[in-house]
Amino acid sequence: MNTQTAVPPPMDGRDPSNLRGDKITGDRYFSDEFAQKEWDHMWTKIWHIAGRTADIPEAGDFLVHNFMKESVIAVRQEDGSVRAFYNSCAHRGMRMVDDSSSVDAFHCPYHGWRYGLDGKLIHAQDADVDFSQGNPCGKIGLNELRCDTWGGFVWYSMDPDGVSLADFLEPMPALYRNYPMDTAVRVAWYRIEINANWKFVTDNFSESYHTRTAHPQVPPWIDQDVDSARHEMWSKGHGRTVQPMRPSLSDRPEGGGNAMFEAELAKWDIDPAKYESYEEFAMQGWKDLKAAKQKLWREKGYVHYEKMDDEEITDSPHTVMFPNVTISFLPDNLVFFRSEPHATDPEKCYFDLWCMAFPVEGQTEVESIMAGRKPLKEVAECEHRVFDGGRGIPELAGQIVYQDMELAENMQAGMHSRGYTDAYLSDQETRIRFFHEVLNDWIEGRRP
Repeated sequence: MNTQTAVPPPMDGRDPSNLRGDKITGDRYFSDEFAQKEWDHMWTKIWHIAGRTADIPEAGDFLVHNFMKESVIAVRQEDGSVRAFYNSCAHRGMRMVDDSSSVDAFHCPYHGWRYGLDGKLIHAQDADVDFSQGNPCGKIGLNELRCDTWGGFVWYSMDPDGVSLADFLEPMPALYRNYPMDTAVRVAWYRIEINANWKFVTDNFSESYHTRTAHPQVPPWIDQDVDSARHEMWSKGHGRTVQPMRPSLSDRPEGGGNAMFEAELAKWDIDPAKYESYEEFAMQGWKDLKAAKQKLWREKGYVHYEKMDDEEITDSPHTVMFPNVTISFLPDNLVFFRSEPHATDPEKCYFDLWCMAFPVEGQTEVESIMAGRKPLKEVAECEHRVFDGGRGIPELAGQIVYQDMELAENMQAGMHSRGYTDAYLSDQETRIRFFHEVLNDWIEGRRP
């Protein structure tokens, strides 16, 4: 994918004057009619992530992405490119494959039709003697979709006439060009069913106003105070909160001190005891950390810092890509979140969590941020779970994403209340309403 290098200036994500003021009514979280509009006018038009390019390194390796009632195959070609096809036999619609794997050709399990990696039919039983309309081989094939790659991900679109991936994602590829995303190692991989509409997840990741209440473990290492983080949004619905990775001065650890930030400073040869006050420890320590990382990254094996700037090596731009993908760009980790609607029930969704880490020389384990300490190696399979009040993922208890999912069901229930008619938002939640306004544009035929 060709990417531009210029990043257009963002809108202020804390300025409600950038909004029309569209109401966020409860019915959009549970209405079958609204969910159908999303399918008809948005889901079938946008670009989706099928999976990671790292999962299909060789010709014949393929991904299967099931979305609602649709299924798509993305397969590596002999020339190294990736092509995507509907997972539906051209004979009578049978799904060809169930799970990602590797093949020399795709075989339909019903009548044995066989397709090459390029989707063309190469074998059909009785092809020359039993088709009055002529031998189907070489004439028909799997129905192809548009496919492209960016960020170490394989993307596809069901819309043959829609915008390119570069246009859809703009300005994200240019904004994150310094991160070697395709080198990241996926150390945790979950798909979790929760009893909430998919939009709860995008809403949740479009603001950090809830952090102080829901995630008390965050302020000691990420400063999300109202005047510390930078809120940005772009016309196509993408947005981010740029958060300094330093201790909050508003929410200090009980008993004084800050073991987490002290350890980070010490790792980069900075004496945390040299600061005379907590304010100096947090603010000057953060500046000293930038300088130390820029000086020592190669010596300490942090080769992924090579092109990253001061902000990127010490901060966290928590980024939402319209409509349903969120990536936390941490200095040493990428955390991928995605919500996808249930096929038939708008009050359920699937929450994907992929914790990825940049390899560092000498490291064998990493702190995955959202899933705890993990070996620095690719996990082989996705953990499919049902949240079930937390009982389905006990190993994630106390993690940030677990705390978010704990909130989801009661938030969903609240959307049914007669007492709720619209959100009363703080300025730092401006991006929530902006997300819904861009969604309204899509379902009403006004693509951004």
